[in-house]
Amino acid sequence: MRWWSAGGNANGWSSWTRGRVPAVSAVLTAVLLVFHRLVPNAAGHLGSLLESFLPWSGVVIVVLLGLALLRRSALALVALLLPVAAWTYLFGGLLLPGAKPGAHDLVVVQHNVSDENTDPAGTARALADAEPDLIGVEELVPAALPVYERTLAPRYPYHAVVGTVGLWSRHPLTDVQKVDIKPAGITGPWSRGLRAVVDTPHREVAVYVAHLPSVRVHASGLASSWRDESAGLLGEALAADESHTVILLGDFNSTVEDRGLAPLTSQMNVPARGFAFSFPAAFPLARIDQIMARSATVGHIRTLPPTASDHLPVIAGITLG
Repeated sequence: MRWWSAGGNANGWSSWTRGRVPAVSAVLTAVLLVFHRLVPNAAGHLGSLLESFLPWSGVVIVVLLGLALLRRSALALVALLLPVAAWTYLFGGLLLPGAKPGAHDLVVVQHNVSDENTDPAGTARALADAEPDLIGVEELVPAALPVYERTLAPRYPYHAVVGTVGLWSRHPLTDVQKVDIKPAGITGPWSRGLRAVVDTPHREVAVYVAHLPSVRVHASGLASSWRDESAGLLGEALAADESHTVILLGDFNSTVEDRGLAPLTSQMNVPARGFAFSFPAAFPLARIDQIMARSATVGHIRTLPPTASDHLPVIAGITLG
């Protein structure tokens, strides 16, 4: 008798009654995927914590599939269709190939270079070797800044630095401004946002580089209040920007699925292709380094080889709308 037969074994169990635990787990996984916005954030930002790692629910689905096959459970296999469909709807498009190289108007790189980077010259060369039009970096420290300036100057003659964030460009920069995204609770020196206008061959584009505060994962959940406040301030600046096309680069310490970044993702386009998990570099679990755009399309996003930073650089092509 085949294992999926409706007939039972000596204990009266059939493939349609075995595997109830993985079947229920599959349904619960599907519910979390579809209704993750309903998970409350009031206690420990649990909703944001779930959303930060939501793509990894695919691993849960694979484990449940293994259990279903081990238990020879048709019930569990049918139940698994629910989370598979939900995951495919949310993330399946990221697996599709991107446009052909050269099909974009601009290529941009985003990288948190780390304030503990022991090889800033090597990091700068690695970013330049990707041949982007724009390079946004965070955690620039005063001691390393001259190294980046000297190393990138031959290919990127235009640059702007505000606090610990910087932008290097092949094209002229004008109207460089500080963007104040400092949370009220931070009292010391803290400058992590800039805006500049890039005179590209296609049109002028406003480019923002930002580094939102870090978050911490505790037993009680996610500590992200400063990050969320800073995201709100950045969102206000973007909403007030009258430029037709805006590009946003930065380390936002969260994924685009996290509702804490809603002030940004609600008004900016995010990559539709590619996962590009960027942190931590030794074993990337999430893409917290982001490339977004308004009145433009962000193409396939991918990571570049590791540098001396604890983040991986990410690169994407942008088609101006």
